Amino acid sequence: MGQVFNPAPYAVASRVLRMIADSPIASVISNPRIEDNPLVACNKAFCDLTGYGPDAIIGRNCRFLAGPGTEPWLTAAISDGVREHRPVLVEILNYKADGTPFRNAVLVAPMYDENGDLEYFLGSQVELMDEAPGPSTTRRIRAAEIVKTLSERQRQVLKLAANGLMNKQIAGELGLSEKTVKMHRGILMERLGVRSSATMVRLAVEAGL
Repeated sequence: MGQVFNPAPYAVASRVLRMIADSPIASVISNPRIEDNPLVACNKAFCDLTGYGPDAIIGRNCRFLAGPGTEPWLTAAISDGVREHRPVLVEILNYKADGTPFRNAVLVAPMYDENGDLEYFLGSQVELMDEAPGPSTTRRIRAAEIVKTLSERQRQVLKLAANGLMNKQIAGELGLSEKTVKMHRGILMERLGVRSSATMVRLAVEAGL
């Protein structure tokens, strides 16, 4: 398991920590059950990207990445996704710890517990280079091409996973056994070439599922 920061006051389930610990993408977990939906866990990739240490990240709302040039309408789009409990992907101007601005492709997606209640939000960030053609075009095209190769059932499982459902809930939605859903998820990870559920969710949203 990769390096992940989750101090005792904000204990997070190990299954959730594994999602971001194994992801090469800068990732965080926030807890909407705590006032202002603070970040409660982050991986080393997030620290490396932003320049902030865990002590400056945990316990704060992700708004700390905003700065004078951050687009308020995109901040509002993220807030709308959080309020409506749906995945959202925006490309927004954020700022690193040293004040350096960077174009950031931010994904925020809900995560539910076994009872179907909202438990956490998964966040992930990818820095976009200045020469990136349009809004993350290359990543979106690649994601869409990969998803096209999946079977209809695999796409259904992937979409429900991206919406934050656990295996048991996906099984109920599709009329499958939980064991079959686990099998599909394993195949998906292999077909998509990803090592973590967090990366899988991001690819699904980038593909437009």
